[in-house]
Amino acid sequence: MTRDADDRLFLDAAIALARGNVERGGRPFGALVVKDGAVIATGVNTILASNDPTAHAEMSAIRAASQALTSPDLSGCTVYASGHPCPMCLAAMRMAGVGEVAFAYSNEDGAPFGLSTAAIYDELRLPFAEQSMSIRHVGAADAVAPAIYTEWQRADRD
Repeated sequence: MTRDADDRLFLDAAIALARGNVERGGRPFGALVVKDGAVIATGVNTILASNDPTAHAEMSAIRAASQALTSPDLSGCTVYASGHPCPMCLAAMRMAGVGEVAFAYSNEDGAPFGLSTAAIYDELRLPFAEQSMSIRHVGAADAVAPAIYTEWQRADRD
């Protein structure tokens, strides 16, 4: 298969997951994690069923892939998502080492249905002081020598 054919195959599968989720009363989002041409894990958006605002399709697929691979490192993986991943999902993908992301529907496609995260992307570009959520660094009492990091480093090396 060609890259374009693979992309189409996996994006169609993500869309099929999203459709199935809608049929079960969920939101229209599905995602796959693929490594070496094989689907490692899938996920759907379960925000409404779980009352968990982090239960996005991509997050569920990332969690399942990490379990399947018994590693938090998803280097070499590609995430295929039915919709434009939100900043939280993209950050999680980056932290996991995902190398590629492909999505079918854009924020512009989702906007008329209240399913765009473009406003969040826009706000995150602003300095902390200009964002709607208060974000401030208070500092720890042991800020001179960050003990928790030193403790972690020692424990990790033992």
